Amino acid sequence: MTALRAKEFRRLWLAGLVSDTGDWLLLVSLPILVFQLTGSTLGTAYAFLIELAPYILLAPVAGALADRLDRRRLLVGLSLAQAAALVPLLLWPHLPVVFTVIAVEAALAALFDPAKNALLPTLVGPDDLVSANSLVGLNQNLGRLIGAPLGGLLLAVGDLRAIVAADAVSFLLAVVLIAGARVAAAATTVPERPAAAGPTGHPFTRRSVSVGLLVTGAASVAQGVFVVLYVVFVARVLHGDAAETGLLRGVQAVGAIGGGLLLAVTARIRPARLVGLSCLVFGLVALATWNAPRLTTAVPLYVALFVVAGVPGVAMMAGITTVLQQSTVDGERGRVFAALGLVAAAGQAVGMVSAGLLGDRIGVVAVLNGQSGMYLLAGLLTLALLSDRSATRVAVPAQAGEVNGRPGSGQDGSARTRTSSPA
Repeated sequence: MTALRAKEFRRLWLAGLVSDTGDWLLLVSLPILVFQLTGSTLGTAYAFLIELAPYILLAPVAGALADRLDRRRLLVGLSLAQAAALVPLLLWPHLPVVFTVIAVEAALAALFDPAKNALLPTLVGPDDLVSANSLVGLNQNLGRLIGAPLGGLLLAVGDLRAIVAADAVSFLLAVVLIAGARVAAAATTVPERPAAAGPTGHPFTRRSVSVGLLVTGAASVAQGVFVVLYVVFVARVLHGDAAETGLLRGVQAVGAIGGGLLLAVTARIRPARLVGLSCLVFGLVALATWNAPRLTTAVPLYVALFVVAGVPGVAMMAGITTVLQQSTVDGERGRVFAALGLVAAAGQAVGMVSAGLLGDRIGVVAVLNGQSGMYLLAGLLTLALLSDRSATRVAVPAQAGEVNGRPGSGQDGSARTRTSSPA
C-alpha cells in the first residue's frame, strides 16, 4: 500500500476509519426510519433531497474555504460541529428533528469534502494518488461492513439513541487524531508556473475536468435512484426486514474492500480507463441484481451480488477523484471538488425525484433497470470522451514541508470523508 508510506496520511487514515464506521450506523438507519414513519417512496425521497440541498447551495463557499483556509483547523472545527449537531436526535427522535439533523449534517459535510479532497494530493506523491484514494474508499467500506449491519440490527430493536451516540463519539475520536497531527498549514494559493508545467487558465475549461464532472453527473442520477428505492426493493420485492436491509447494504463493502486493497497495492493505474470499465461492470451487475427476483428471492444470492458490486464501485470513485486531482493544482482543487459535490448532488436529486415519483407508478424494478442503464451510459461516456492522456498531471513546485516533491511535516489533512459510494 504505497500511500501508507506517508506518515500523516497513515495517522489520519485511521481517523477516517473510526468516523466512517460511526457514520454508517446512521446512514443506514435514517432512511429506514424515514420509510417507517412515512410509508412511501416519496417521503423517503424528501429525506435524501434535504441531504443534497446544502451541496448545491454551499458549493461556492465550500470551494473558497478549502482553497484559502488552514485545512487541518477547518476539518477539526467541522467535525466538532457534526458531533454537536447529532444531539437533538438523542433528545427527540421524531420526523421533524430527523429532517433537521439530516440538513445540518449535510451542510457541514458539504464544507468538509472539498477540503479533504483538495488536501490529499499534498500528502502523497502523484504516483500514489490512486493508492491513496483507494485507501480512503477502503476506509468507507470497512466502516460500512461494520456499521451498516449493526445499524440495521439496532434500529430493528428500536435503539436509535445508541446509533446516534456512537456516531457522535466517532466524530470526537477523529477530532483527537486530526488535531494531534504535527502538521502546519499548507500553502493554498496557486504557485507561479511556467507554461510547460501543466494546464493553465480556469480549471473547468480543461477537458479532463469537464468530462469528469459530466460522467459524475450521469452516475449520480443512477445513485439517486438507488438510495431511494433500495430500501423499497428489499421490503417489497425481496420481502426483507430492517436487519436484511442493513445486511445487504453492508456486505457490498466486502467486495469494495477487496477491490480497494488491490488498487492500493497496484502502482500507476490508468484512472480514466479505470472509471469507464468500472461503470460498465457496475451497470451489468446492477441489472442482474434487480431482475434476479424473477427467479428467486433467496437472500444468499443477493448477498453475493452486492459483494461483487463493491469491486467496481470503489474503483469508480477512486478513478474519478484521481482524474480531477491530477488535472488541478493546490489553490484550485477546492473549487473543483466543490463543483464535483454540486454536480453529484444535482444528479442525485434528479434521480431521487424520479424514483420518488415513478417508483409507485411504474414499478420499483422498472425504475432500477433505468438506474443500471445510467451507469452503462457513464461508462461509455468515459471511454469515448476521456483518455488518460487528457488527464494531464500538473507539475507543482515543492511546498514548505515537502522534500523532493514528497510530503513531509509541513502539510495538514484528514482521511475523513462523506463521499458516497455508488449503490
